[in-house]
Amino acid sequence: MTTHEPPRSREQRKQDVLARLEKDEDAWVATASASGVPHLVPLSFVWEQGSLLMCTRRTSPTLRNLESGDRPVHLTLGHTRDVVHITGTATIVATPELPTASAEAFAAKVVWDPRDSDPSYTYFRVVPQRIRAWRESNEIAGRDLMSGGSWLV
Repeated sequence: MTTHEPPRSREQRKQDVLARLEKDEDAWVATASASGVPHLVPLSFVWEQGSLLMCTRRTSPTLRNLESGDRPVHLTLGHTRDVVHITGTATIVATPELPTASAEAFAAKVVWDPRDSDPSYTYFRVVPQRIRAWRESNEIAGRDLMSGGSWLV
């Protein structure tokens, strides 16, 4: 018989989420086209200013899907037994418009500077609107830690 650790408090889960956002380098990013065609891709990120700063080619399906600005973006950190699921809104930020400090933070964390690459790379910032976190089934209850862009704990 498999035994699981007792569920974490919501306060502890929030601290664990914030630690992941600081430490993790990559997230799965899910978007959909205007016609509903899904697209899922792993992308690197840096957590700053209460948002996830990411970068991809201007021609990527991810950026094309985000250009309309009215559809949510879904991000997932972790694995099936330690999930952080984020639903947010994305804003595309052209490389020349990104503050230098933000570009430097991204480059330092992911050890790659898109400003030195092909000029077609473009940043986007995801502001979380909903964050859920759980490990096992005993943490499904109370998994909502953020709603409407505000922490619940």
